[in-house]
Amino acid sequence: MAGMGKARKNKGKDGRAPAGKARKTARNPAKTGGGLWRAIAWMFAKSLKWGAVGAVWAVIAFAVLAAWYATELPDVDQAFNATRTPTVTLLAADGTEFRTIGDVYGGPVSLGDLPGALPDAVLATEDRRFYDHFGLDIIGLARAVVANLRAGRIVQGGSTITQQVAKNLFLTPERTLKRKIQELLLALWLEHKFTKDQILTIYLNRVYLGAGTYGVEAAARKYFNRPAARLTTYQAAMLAGLLKAPSRYNPRSHPARAKARTAQVLANMVAAGVLGPKAAKAAQSGGPVRGPAPGPKKGRHFADWVLEQVSDYVNPGDRDLVVLTTLDPGLQRLAEKGVEKALAKTGAKAGITEAALVAMTPSGAVRVMVGGRDYAKSQFNRATQARRQPGSAFKPFVYLAGLEAGLRPDSVLMDAPLEIGGWRPGNFTKTYVGPVSLADAFARSINTVAVRVGERAGRGRVIDTARRLGLAGDFKPTPSLALGVNEVSLLDLTQAYGPFANGGAGVWAYGIEEIRDRAGNILYRRRGSGPGRVVSEAHVAAMNAMLSGVITHGTGRAAQIGRPQAGKTGTSQNFRDAWFVGYTADLVAGVWMGNDGGKAMGNVTGGGPPARLWRDFMKAAHAGTPPRALPGLSPAPAPPAAPEEAPEEDGPGFWRNFLATLSGNEG
Repeated sequence: MAGMGKARKNKGKDGRAPAGKARKTARNPAKTGGGLWRAIAWMFAKSLKWGAVGAVWAVIAFAVLAAWYATELPDVDQAFNATRTPTVTLLAADGTEFRTIGDVYGGPVSLGDLPGALPDAVLATEDRRFYDHFGLDIIGLARAVVANLRAGRIVQGGSTITQQVAKNLFLTPERTLKRKIQELLLALWLEHKFTKDQILTIYLNRVYLGAGTYGVEAAARKYFNRPAARLTTYQAAMLAGLLKAPSRYNPRSHPARAKARTAQVLANMVAAGVLGPKAAKAAQSGGPVRGPAPGPKKGRHFADWVLEQVSDYVNPGDRDLVVLTTLDPGLQRLAEKGVEKALAKTGAKAGITEAALVAMTPSGAVRVMVGGRDYAKSQFNRATQARRQPGSAFKPFVYLAGLEAGLRPDSVLMDAPLEIGGWRPGNFTKTYVGPVSLADAFARSINTVAVRVGERAGRGRVIDTARRLGLAGDFKPTPSLALGVNEVSLLDLTQAYGPFANGGAGVWAYGIEEIRDRAGNILYRRRGSGPGRVVSEAHVAAMNAMLSGVITHGTGRAAQIGRPQAGKTGTSQNFRDAWFVGYTADLVAGVWMGNDGGKAMGNVTGGGPPARLWRDFMKAAHAGTPPRALPGLSPAPAPPAAPEEAPEEDGPGFWRNFLATLSGNEG
């Protein structure tokens, strides 16, 4: 038989396979009697062996690294040394003091003095197995890893309260491997050194809870005008909810958001078994008892914004801090009076109830921040916390993307009806002018041309350009992207105009120059000015020429201040938001007007009240300073200053203004 013949042919004279083949087979288990399964077992054994060797060396390396980092750990015995809450004093850029927070709100408290609902709420929300783990919650960490892998992003953390104490009280805020190892080591040492109750006490007395408050006593007095020992269950849950994001869930700035977060904390307490469903329902129906509104002090929105950042740079511990900020008291007073005057003059008849104003140097030092009409009535910061549609104020980034894609200011595109995937952008004037240059279309804020520029550049490029210049947000690559439908904050939008004012360098808006303790020791000092060049010199010059055209003969004529300047108007859909963002070579300023909740105004555009408020502030801010040319533009005669009292949009000069702007498109 054929098969047997082949078998015999392969054997030697004694009927055995040749020695070479036998040795070859012995080296490869897959060809022996065990077959595939024996080969898999062999490979697994090899992998297990080398994996074990690697694991041993990894453990040794980690142990050596941990031992080295452990030599730099701080003294944990200092954790209980503090006898009061530290003060933080804010200084304006000229060295004058404008706000102090800290001991005025109360000192540390013991765990036994607090109502049981407060630690229960904190543990149910932040670290449910606090009294069971050894400083590291393996179960919680594993659950967080799974949740993050499923979401494809960081949606859940796994750090324990002990780790947070280690991180917030004793370590720097840097995100490095060294810091993470030290955090773990210090957490384990804290668990060895102190009891669970002591660790929780440290945490509750030192944690940041927003609005410049450190510790539950200070927060209780700040938000509810009562000591922490007298907090209700609802108030305790509200404070526990602040731990996740003190600014986002601030009950004064975001009452609706804080209420929803408190409801979640109460639900967590029920799930943890420390509060019954009926008690949770009763607590929620009671609601918080609010403290008195703060008095009308200057720069309060700016102060809140800065105080929320202090812990990002230093851990105060029990030290009093002195923070030198970028605030200009004189300009701040001008801005606050300007906002008050503008709203008193046109607010009621134009349907405007709120306004915000931000001004900064071209390098990003924030000199002015007005976050709303009346801080005493609302601590919500509309300059930093509100996100609204910028409308045409977003177009500079669209046109810059177009220039970088090969277009020029004198490139001609069609202003004509346009349809993209069933969407038809319209012009504010409901008319079309046909062929028009980019520069002219930009000055007149023509929507169809902006969309064509965005499509020519590519929506992805437009988004990249906006982000490169400092705009943060969830930008959608839809055709309407070019018309500013994606929400931004006033601070981000104003800083994004900075590169045009400074010659092309990226800008990070900042409010802190230096932090030191009472003894004068420097704890932090700002170094560097931003992310480097983000716009080429040639494109800066082109954009400055086009943005200047908005002022001289476009939609921003009401903003003229009689010196080289540039800017852009913006109006969102249905007149919900009106903007003007502009700059000189010395100052960049942005104005927003509208209503909380997005209620429509009475046909208010960015070229109206916002441009006039911007004009009045900038004229006063530049008084006595020599005019300077914008980067890339040779000195040229400045546009004439607008009249002190520009005709009101709905007053005697309404039709004159209306006819003058028919060629524009404030979209």
